[in-house]
Amino acid sequence: MVGLGRLVLLGAPLGNPADASARLRDVLGTADVVAAEDTRRLSRLARDLDVMIPGRIVSYFEGNEERRTPELVEMLAAGQLVALVTDGGMPSVSDPGYRLVRAALDAGVPVTAAPGPSAVTTALALSGLPCDRFCFEGFLPRASSARRSRLRTLATEERTLVLFEAPHRVAAALADLADAFGADRPAALCRELTKTYEEVLRRPLGELARWATEGDPRGEITLVVAGAPAAPATRPDDDALRAAVAEHEAAGLSRRDAITAVASALNLRRRDVYAVVHQV
Repeated sequence: MVGLGRLVLLGAPLGNPADASARLRDVLGTADVVAAEDTRRLSRLARDLDVMIPGRIVSYFEGNEERRTPELVEMLAAGQLVALVTDGGMPSVSDPGYRLVRAALDAGVPVTAAPGPSAVTTALALSGLPCDRFCFEGFLPRASSARRSRLRTLATEERTLVLFEAPHRVAAALADLADAFGADRPAALCRELTKTYEEVLRRPLGELARWATEGDPRGEITLVVAGAPAAPATRPDDDALRAAVAEHEAAGLSRRDAITAVASALNLRRRDVYAVVHQV
């Protein structure tokens, strides 16, 4: 009885073929089937890497993934090794892949990855903005009203934001970002990462919006935007502070420890809470 095959997600170079991993080369040279977002780009990458792909090459992109996914799952169920590669970066991350991964898992097929470059983390690292906490929003809505609505919900997000945008929409997107987040919010526009004309502009949103309007941005663009400043803590009124301390005391804490707990929780100075509790 033929066992199940395996699905391998390949992290492809963003632009520079030298970024390809040894595992990517090995999988391309041994896979029974290679599903590619763009078969011509795959052929070019194989030439650059001097790799011969002996397996069957099939297209797998947004327009045909719904139809092609069941076909690929059948191949996996028949014991074949299927590799999935997009134009650059990791499959499933704003690229085709999620549908096939989910279908393979539902069919009990093992799924693994030959990890590689990612425009998300590359842009984040190059941006000069905080990287300890971030969120990836992918592509913003194309319609201006929907885009502005989405940005209004993100305006108070304190984590660094990473976005993808098409060059012909980036000027409008940056203008909406500056309007929703403020023209002074720090940001970075990363264009053509790892390619010959790589460019990283680190400027406030308002300046980037003007740059995009006056120029003609081309190539693949990733935007990184600083998170919103943390909202200042609102100090409760005196009655609320006394009530909070009393609640801790009722739970068994000494007054001293209750005051310390309330001060710490509200980011207040202990002596200020003490003064309120003991004021006559």
